[in-house]
Amino acid sequence: MRLFLILLLCGRLEVESATQGSVHVDLEQADRATIRLSPSAFPELPGAVRRALKRRGCVIPQVFSNRDPNNIVRGRFTSSTQNDWAVLCSRRQVSSILVFRGGSVTSVAELARWPDRNYLQNVGPGGAIGFSRELGVADPTFIREHHEWYGGPKPPPLTHDGINDMFVGKASVVWYWYARRWLQLTGSD
Repeated sequence: MRLFLILLLCGRLEVESATQGSVHVDLEQADRATIRLSPSAFPELPGAVRRALKRRGCVIPQVFSNRDPNNIVRGRFTSSTQNDWAVLCSRRQVSSILVFRGGSVTSVAELARWPDRNYLQNVGPGGAIGFSRELGVADPTFIREHHEWYGGPKPPPLTHDGINDMFVGKASVVWYWYARRWLQLTGSD
């Protein structure tokens, strides 16, 4: 089994491996190498949402481990009666989650804005680095179970889904719409 120690040093990632020694990786280069797809690569998105993403200059960063286009999810994120879309929108290598309520382009929430480079991690031998932020749907059962297992903020009454904002292989936070604001609830640890 290989042991990897990851150190962030002045914009470089140093990976220590018991079998390969030290490998230096330029995080800026790894960030630029992240695959980011145009909204047009997602035919399941409503046309108005695709056009709105394009107008905003959004591209959708792709998780290293998933060959299928990802980082758009459909769920009941703001009520139990309508389907919403959540999209990880990257602009100038900084991503945020855009939530299109009921597929409307006039009622869009933006949350969890972070540099894409914060979600780069060692994904294999030789210092391979991959983008690791992924969106998913967290249903009420998921939210309840994760609160029981890991603690954290007590969830409000759960009537719809949350958005699972994951750092693949590490942890996640669930964004849950309640009382006209987005709460951060416990995800995976």
